[in-house]
Amino acid sequence: MNDGVHTLDVEKLSDYLTQQLDEFTGIKKSKKFNTGQSNPTYLLETAEKKYVLRKKPPGELLPSAHAVDREYRIIKALEETKVPVPRTVFLCNDESIIGTIFYVMEFVDGRIFWDPTLPEIDENKRMKVYEETVRIMAELHKIDVEKAGLLDFGKPGNYFERQVGRWIKQYRAAETENYPEVETLYSLVRKNNAR
Repeated sequence: MNDGVHTLDVEKLSDYLTQQLDEFTGIKKSKKFNTGQSNPTYLLETAEKKYVLRKKPPGELLPSAHAVDREYRIIKALEETKVPVPRTVFLCNDESIIGTIFYVMEFVDGRIFWDPTLPEIDENKRMKVYEETVRIMAELHKIDVEKAGLLDFGKPGNYFERQVGRWIKQYRAAETENYPEVETLYSLVRKNNAR
């Protein structure tokens, strides 16, 4: 599959996954999703099942960006909790297979609501979606990070300070011109984060 920017050698990938996974019987169809944030995401279909593959984009990347291996680790840890996640299948750190590291998870059919006001569903169903969202957020906050194997996942200390620092470094590295609005936002965030 060649989507212009993000290529995927489906034949090589199919052979590799068939060798690595007992349950995998070869890719019959593949399609790149139009969404997936900044990590290219693909639907892989075998004769029996559907899978999703997420990979780093090609090229030189900013430090700590596009960490699909971290995504995989979190989803894997959440599989044993009450937070609904797809079952992870495989993490590949060998960049020679498709050009970047990637992971595969089972495909879960569902709906995506792009507008959080949910105008496409009636009021009663909308309330159920919001209630379920709150329930899942509560389950997420109940997770014992030690039991889930995520105790070492983040660095101790001020997460927000590190994030703001990382974001501004990434912004500076990608900056092509000066945007006063971004500078104002950065100053406000730094000022309020120091409290």
